[in-house]
Amino acid sequence: QVQLVESGGGLVQAGGSLRLSCVASGTIFSIHPMAWYRQAPGKQRELVASITRGGMTDYADSVKGRFTISRDSAQNTVYLQMDSLKSEDTAVYYCNAEVVITATPYRYQVVWGQGTLVTVSS
Repeated sequence: QVQLVESGGGLVQAGGSLRLSCVASGTIFSIHPMAWYRQAPGKQRELVASITRGGMTDYADSVKGRFTISRDSAQNTVYLQMDSLKSEDTAVYYCNAEVVITATPYRYQVVWGQGTLVTVSS
C-alpha cells in the first residue's frame, strides 16, 4: 500500500511564504505525475500545480509566478514553494500521485495525501 504524507502547512501573513512537502512511501516501482490540489471552504477541489517525471510543470493561472512545484524522484518527494501568498490561497492542500506499484504486470494506483491546512491572514 502506498501512502502520501504532506507537511509544511500553517498560518502565514499575506505576502509571506510557505513550503509544502509530500513524501510517498510503501511499495513503489516509480511515480509518474505528482501534483498539488487545494480545496477552500465551500469550494471544489482544484488543481494548483503538477509535475511530470521528466520535470515538466503546469500551474493554475491563479498561482503562476508565485508558486513553484518541484520533485526529488530519488526521494519520492514533491514540493510546493508558495511565495507572495494571498488570503485567497487559504485552503487545505492535497498531494496527489500516480504510483506504479509493479511494472510486470503493470499495476498503478492514484494516491491522495490527507491534506495540510494553509491559512493566509490579511
